Amino acid sequence: MRTFPFILPLCIFIIINTEAILAKNTGKPFFGALLPEKHVYHETPDSLILITGLTQEFTVDTPENEGITTTAFRVEQLLKAVDSDAEFMYAVFHPSGRKKTDGSFEPGDYIEKVNRITGKKQTRKVGLQRAALRGKLLLEMSRMTVGSKNDIILNFHAGQRSPMTEVVITIPEGIRITPENTYINVIGRGEVLLKDLPNQSIGRTGTNYSYRQVGRVAINENETSGQQLIISNLDFRPANGADLVIRIQNPGIQKTGQYLFSSRYKTSAPESCTSPGGGMENATLTVVNEISDFVRIMPRPKKYEKAVLTTTEFSWTPAKNASRVNLLQSTDKGKSWQKANAIIDPSSDKATISDLTPNQLYAFRLEVKDGSNRGSSNIAWHYSGMLDVKTMGATGEGKTDDTEKINEALAFMNEIGGGIVLFSGGQYNVRTLHLQSNVWLYIDRDATIQAIEGSDEPEATWFSDLAYRSGLSPTDPKPYQDPENYLTKQDVGHTFFRNAMFFAERADNIKIIGNGYITGNGVLATSDRVMNNAPGRRADKMFAFKLCTHIEIGGLDNGKDLWYDPEKDLPYYINGNGHDDSNMLQIDRGGHFVLLATGTDHIYV
Repeated sequence: MRTFPFILPLCIFIIINTEAILAKNTGKPFFGALLPEKHVYHETPDSLILITGLTQEFTVDTPENEGITTTAFRVEQLLKAVDSDAEFMYAVFHPSGRKKTDGSFEPGDYIEKVNRITGKKQTRKVGLQRAALRGKLLLEMSRMTVGSKNDIILNFHAGQRSPMTEVVITIPEGIRITPENTYINVIGRGEVLLKDLPNQSIGRTGTNYSYRQVGRVAINENETSGQQLIISNLDFRPANGADLVIRIQNPGIQKTGQYLFSSRYKTSAPESCTSPGGGMENATLTVVNEISDFVRIMPRPKKYEKAVLTTTEFSWTPAKNASRVNLLQSTDKGKSWQKANAIIDPSSDKATISDLTPNQLYAFRLEVKDGSNRGSSNIAWHYSGMLDVKTMGATGEGKTDDTEKINEALAFMNEIGGGIVLFSGGQYNVRTLHLQSNVWLYIDRDATIQAIEGSDEPEATWFSDLAYRSGLSPTDPKPYQDPENYLTKQDVGHTFFRNAMFFAERADNIKIIGNGYITGNGVLATSDRVMNNAPGRRADKMFAFKLCTHIEIGGLDNGKDLWYDPEKDLPYYINGNGHDDSNMLQIDRGGHFVLLATGTDHIYV
């Protein structure tokens, strides 16, 4: 074994010991998938062990110096989580037999589960274990072709915020990382090689900010059980989406099978705790012979161009030693497959298919007849049109709240690889829309998107600064007195992003285009003291983009030069139909910040 640099033996001991505890978890889960896994330490045939601990967070309503809060799952939260179970009823009892409907769990409490039809009862004792809330480890591609040169990308999300955090990720045998072949992105600061992380800039800080490095890296090598990647001295107080994005270049895996990545993290404040590991802190890469990187190519023009949505293009790593490759399509979500109207050169890595039926959800896959990659590829999806949000349940009547249905449409389009979501004629009431990567919004000429009260609340932060949150001027000295405070001061704008009409974080390739109308509707606040407003009335920006890339907001280009008429206070074109604005996207009443784009690159408005 060789080690570089130094690794704490205590951390290794904790990892091995906790795995032994988790190995005792046998039997069918008592709650199925109903409970949020981040709160569960482990489950045995007769007990449910819940995580308890402390964290620090301040909402805009938290009193000064009262940010220390428990992470423990409460009785009422559990009962709400299991309320949707159609087969069983649940109740929580004190050891004395007294029924509990709210409050904290205590040692000796037990949960009763009753079949709604047979009346059969089951019970589980409740135990508490001091630990950090379980994190989450995700693979951007969970399947890979053996020998592929595609990168492995891991996203790690800590379960709670903490300064001086340590993350340990176990790399399975058969995949090797080095400081020169692996990249890391810490809380969205930017991607660097592992060897360069200690020298990455920490950016703007106070004079007594306690960090001099973004983080430190060590790799523990073991020839028989894989590697451990240890990233320490991490400031995880900010919450910017994935806390770590790790990209392993060209892993060149030579054997098919399953490769288990596992993770844990350790907090330092307000107390030192380690997450349990296992469960959603694990991620499994399945390596197969078949083609696994078959993808639809989403267009990425700087400026919106009308697309022919009945045509689409695909790419993949070419099949090895194949004499015939077919492109198959399905219009019933993969229940049946037909050969698509496309001729594929077996050595090719791209294909285009045209003349698709408009407004149809298609599934596509490759069928390799022979060679090393014989068999069916993964599935790629395409919607051959603009997906009207009304087909997803939005009414556009101006009377109901369409937020949930529109967000479902945006999430669906993201899940199938991207596309265009259409707002056809009507009035759409929205609170906060969650924009997604590779999803474009097209607002038709007769469509209006208008804000209503009830936007997302401002995000919780590690620091308090109550005076600043209450609306002091950004030039007031008081909010700056804590040199540890990383929050950027500008009228609470660059601190809070989620209290917006449109919000995106760490997203890419978003467009909001068309010739319709978007209005804040008098709902978006314009004052400095927005955090003094009641909950649901704290939205003060129309668009909030945090650490995003490739954003476009605007109308439909007509190729003419646009000027400004000071007398009419209107834009106009200098050649023909000067004041005809029928191609423009109309936006008004955008709040204190019409567009907030912190850390966002390639914006075209």
